[in-house]
Amino acid sequence: MDRKQFIKSMALLPLIGSSMNLKDLNKMTSSMSSTRKMPVLFLGHGSPMNAIEENEFVSAFRKLGQELIRPNAILCISAHWETNGTYVTAMQNPRTIHDFGGFPQALFDVQYPAPGSPELAKETRDIISKTEVGFDDKWGLDHGAWSVIKHLYPNADIPVIQMSIDYTKPAKYHYELAKEINSLRHKGVLIIGSGNMVHNLRKVEWNRLNEEFAYSWTIEANEKMKRFIINGDHQSLIDYKSQGKAFDLAIPTPEHYMPLLYTLALKEENETIELFNDKPVGGALTMTSVKIG
Repeated sequence: MDRKQFIKSMALLPLIGSSMNLKDLNKMTSSMSSTRKMPVLFLGHGSPMNAIEENEFVSAFRKLGQELIRPNAILCISAHWETNGTYVTAMQNPRTIHDFGGFPQALFDVQYPAPGSPELAKETRDIISKTEVGFDDKWGLDHGAWSVIKHLYPNADIPVIQMSIDYTKPAKYHYELAKEINSLRHKGVLIIGSGNMVHNLRKVEWNRLNEEFAYSWTIEANEKMKRFIINGDHQSLIDYKSQGKAFDLAIPTPEHYMPLLYTLALKEENETIELFNDKPVGGALTMTSVKIG
């Protein structure tokens, strides 16, 4: 117990019975103290089948969940929720959305019944000044969110909300918007961007989706992105359309890339960066994931 917490504890003594011991008092006051800052994640989610398959990628997600401080709540920016404007899910019990087709029934049978958090939705709306944030009561949790979060927290006992990606806005806008939610990290909220750094489904060789295989442009783009991330060169990543042919092929549409910018925008000075799941699959996808802090 630090000095501030001790003083707070002493102030509470006249209000509590003599039966409460120091351990109980410490537990009571610790809930009032500021929460330790949460890390921020970008998770390459890849195929929806990662939700039910056992492979090195989901093993890494599971290991990460065991190592992280348990969050009070999760805010996820998923590639699979694009809207005109910015919205946050505000329902108490978000549904599990199976936003895909052509997969085995076992995948459609998966439910991830994590609670929502109208309180976190309101706080997120209130701290954003860049745009008006709307409340959504229909969306739920899409597979960009639940297919990875279920490996981090399989008991589905941590509240989860999603924030949408405004498809009408450029990369710089999303990067600046992300900075406005940084205070949530200091309140026990785990912020997750879920997408893929290289994501070109038209070029994927589906029969090699379980192989570590990449086209030359996939490797070039992924290596360049990683270099920018490690060097803190966020401006080059914001200007991804000016990075040449490999980037053009890696990011034919921006929705899977934007969650990376949300994650990077939340990096604070002197925070560590860890890359993991850094492998390509199917030629034109990379599972590269990032942990900051």
